[in-house]
Amino acid sequence: MRILITGAAGFLGSHLCDRFLAEGHEVIGMDNFITGSPDNIAHLLGGPGFRFIEHDVTNFVYVDGGLDGVLHFASPASPVDYLEYPIQTLKVGSLGTHKTLGLAKAKRARFLLASTSEVYGDPQVHPQAETYWGHVNPVGPRGVYDEAKRFAEAMVMAYQRYHHLDTRIVRIFNTYGTRMRPNDGRVISNFVVQALRGEPLTVYGDGSQTRSFCFVSDEVEGIYRLFMSDYRDPVNIGNPNELTVRQVAEQIVRLSDSASVIEARPLPKDDPKVRRPDITLARSLLGWEPVIALEEGLTRTIPYFRKLVTERDSKSRTLGG
Repeated sequence: MRILITGAAGFLGSHLCDRFLAEGHEVIGMDNFITGSPDNIAHLLGGPGFRFIEHDVTNFVYVDGGLDGVLHFASPASPVDYLEYPIQTLKVGSLGTHKTLGLAKAKRARFLLASTSEVYGDPQVHPQAETYWGHVNPVGPRGVYDEAKRFAEAMVMAYQRYHHLDTRIVRIFNTYGTRMRPNDGRVISNFVVQALRGEPLTVYGDGSQTRSFCFVSDEVEGIYRLFMSDYRDPVNIGNPNELTVRQVAEQIVRLSDSASVIEARPLPKDDPKVRRPDITLARSLLGWEPVIALEEGLTRTIPYFRKLVTERDSKSRTLGG
């Protein structure tokens, strides 16, 4: 197949490019580098089956030739990013989704939307199944991301019903692994970088809020299976192993051989108290469930961050000198 992946230079988008190429497909990657990094796709440039287009998908999207699939992964996806780029986040969820849906319609291509567990907001139902409509504050600071994705889902379903477009929606839960940015503000990257530098690990609130972390290879496998399936309604892809944020911090300190302490900070507004996917649908429809436990995933991820931290600290010392 010939596939377009928007947000291709991002953490998850770049791993998807790798997966589709490994399966023998031709991949066109698209990104405007607001939060993505050229480093994430440097190994693909000039290689067989891959082409890159630098473009902002909130503007008209043109790709020459036929397309069999469009995977829309372009969007700031961490609190640091969507709080810094609130308008761009809303635009890529609305205008970007509209433009890429229009391209898929014109090319008669299958469309997959990268949605998020954030559509459930601060949930009042636990664990969260796809049938739950969510509990989102539309005017809170996190609303720019939550509502952008909820609107994107609504638009995808409208194209499916009105234009009979072949669509998929994946609701992605907390994912981690190599190619995450050290300063992206997500729990795993924050804690690992702080632990490697011997800094206090900043836990918000009392650390009792829960998250469910999925290693990137598991997440990509689930997304790939969903894209290849015939199922057209939203599907949760995430790891149902639920841990408190404090437990995660303690595990990272141990695995990184760090002397860091854990430091409490005020809880951000609208921060979800619990987060755990119900993956019954993914298990039954896709035969998918995660296989990488958090300890194994962290063991694979920490060396990546150790290298980044060492290089950055060395560069800072050189510049300072």
